[in-house]
Amino acid sequence: MKLSYILGLLAIVLTSQANFAQWTKGKNKGYYKVGFWSLVSDQHYTNTGNIDPNATRGTFNLSFYGEYGITDKLDAVAYIPFFARTYQNDQVSGTTGQITQAGEAINSIGDSDIGLRYQLLKKSHVALSTTLKLGLPVGNSSGGSDGSFQTGDGEFNQLLQVDLGVPFSFEKVSLYGKTYLGINNRSQGFSDEVHLGAEAGLGLWKNKIWLIGRINRVSSLFNGDKSALDSQGSIFANNVEFTSIGYEAAYYITKKIGVSISYATATSGRIIFANPTIAGGIFLDIK
Repeated sequence: MKLSYILGLLAIVLTSQANFAQWTKGKNKGYYKVGFWSLVSDQHYTNTGNIDPNATRGTFNLSFYGEYGITDKLDAVAYIPFFARTYQNDQVSGTTGQITQAGEAINSIGDSDIGLRYQLLKKSHVALSTTLKLGLPVGNSSGGSDGSFQTGDGEFNQLLQVDLGVPFSFEKVSLYGKTYLGINNRSQGFSDEVHLGAEAGLGLWKNKIWLIGRINRVSSLFNGDKSALDSQGSIFANNVEFTSIGYEAAYYITKKIGVSISYATATSGRIIFANPTIAGGIFLDIK
């Protein structure tokens, strides 16, 4: 099986970078984060949903994520992996100890997202917004000796998403819940996708600490003609499907500055790595 048949969990990071409940920020307010994301994988889900081993391969990103309130109802949103590294370790014989296949690595910028989020409804106990996110193919879609070391997918996609959020409190503890549904239109022969998920957050110690849980699902519509086995395919292989669970903890050092750490993994999937990801960063929250 070609290594390009498997896919890093970068899609999970793109759906989990946003600031907590994802209401619109308000005019001249914003949320900005510089962070890292790392995946090292030695196994993957096949196209039948089984788990098979693979040569150890990893992806590491340094990124900027930002939300800025253009008006009280309209936000600009951007995600830019300004450094992306995809690598594979040396393959060593367990019998002789000799290297049977030399490792490889590429470094570049990664595929980026820009978008707009518009507030449809905002009440004291409910918020409804819609987001149009454009995926810019600025990463390397065919790196390495066999073209399978990608930091991007080579296609321009458009994700239209609706978010419904509910903030509430219990015994002076802040909580929120959120659910979303999106349609991702992909070009260059990739199948379109349905994105859906839910998120819940708990604020502690006068909201200096936030604990967050997420579940995300990506389903393929199988309406593309690009082969997932194509050695010139992308880090976003065609007809990928997965369900992921993630957790995040964020700590506000001051009222505006904080740090976060998160963990996510695919509990089931097709054509996707079967190992967890770790991410973290420092953020500025201007309320």
